[in-house]
Amino acid sequence: MRTRATGHLHPRTDRALLEVDFFYYKPVKMTPKHEKQEFVTVLVRDPRIQKEDSWHSYIDYEIFIHTNSICFTRKTSCVRRRYREFLWLRQRLQSNAVLIQLPELPSRTPFFNMNNPNHVDHRRQGLQEFLEKVLQDALLLSDSRLHLFLQTQLSPEDMEACVSGQTKYSVADAIHSFASLNRRFPIEDEERKKEKNDADSDSESSSSGLGPSDDSISCGCKASPASEES
Repeated sequence: MRTRATGHLHPRTDRALLEVDFFYYKPVKMTPKHEKQEFVTVLVRDPRIQKEDSWHSYIDYEIFIHTNSICFTRKTSCVRRRYREFLWLRQRLQSNAVLIQLPELPSRTPFFNMNNPNHVDHRRQGLQEFLEKVLQDALLLSDSRLHLFLQTQLSPEDMEACVSGQTKYSVADAIHSFASLNRRFPIEDEERKKEKNDADSDSESSSSGLGPSDDSISCGCKASPASEES
């Protein structure tokens, strides 16, 4: 029987060591603790009736975004949008991504009653589900119109002009300028503490070519003029 002294192992010992080797060197999938998973949280909330005059009114909704995705210029934002602006967004996204079947928006119905809480909440839920599905698609997420829609208060006409390069400000300028004109969120403040101090927000807005807005509703977002409820 051969022993360690001769450079060989006993068969039982040899097998035992092989089992130990296999145990210690078995490959294991490991995820680095510092690796962060990207997320995008979107909330459609706080429906409000906005009146243009004594005859016309409409409902707009607050869109809240919180994310750590590198796709977004701002990690936290809050704007207000109305139903027909969602219709515009879907149409533009579809025209730029013809091979993708976009999610549907809640149907437009003549029986919609803005004074009926059930009608309003049903539409709100449908709008949120639409955005949640859109934000899961990488191709749609690359469309600048989507980011202007979610993180500025520009009208559809101004968003189109910005994307096509017909404005003095870029998409990023528009988003940063809108953020500088509105209250900051605690999360944003914490992130900014790690960066150097910001320049005065007024000078930032003027240098981007965007004028100040006469914000009057939640989160300082300006409602678009309207002649109907949509």
